[in-house]
Amino acid sequence: MMPTDKHRGGPPQRPAVIVAGLMTALLTLAGAWTLIGTPAQASTEQVRPYLSRARIFLSAGDYRRALEAAQKVVDESPSAESYIYLTYVYQAIDGYLEYLASTEQWGAVDRVYINLAFRNPEDLVDPPGGLARMAKEMIQTSVRQQSDLSAAMAIKLDKALAERLWQQQAAWRTAHPDRWWTSTPESWNW
Repeated sequence: MMPTDKHRGGPPQRPAVIVAGLMTALLTLAGAWTLIGTPAQASTEQVRPYLSRARIFLSAGDYRRALEAAQKVVDESPSAESYIYLTYVYQAIDGYLEYLASTEQWGAVDRVYINLAFRNPEDLVDPPGGLARMAKEMIQTSVRQQSDLSAAMAIKLDKALAERLWQQQAAWRTAHPDRWWTSTPESWNW
């Protein structure tokens, strides 16, 4: 036996009333949709300030904050693109450390280590310390592992996009071999 409207616990529903209600809901959503744009547009606009900050932090050599900004992009708008951006920041740290080591700038390596290790004012009285060469190896091992992990995530989400962004990154590195880690490819519009 089919349940009646009485058994459903509500007033009888007529198809015209249901259709009218659905149409009203759809029109309301459509109106809101045009105001905010597509979810991809809205999320891109939400993370644009983090990308801009990440680019400034890279230029300043503030790799901890660049990582935090790129991680915020992944948190707010997870996508293949956001994982590629995070991967790029890890690789920028690695590239900069390689450059510093090849030019024997161990004091600068130590500053990168301190930048990455310093989090709170208490670190001023108990500063992170370490030998520059050891710090370089520890940081590079970690950033390479994290880079591989975030790159794999990007490829799982959108392999074609990841490959296109890698090509842009490779061209950027080739064009700026001694400073590519200080910024991002211009086509990324950070």
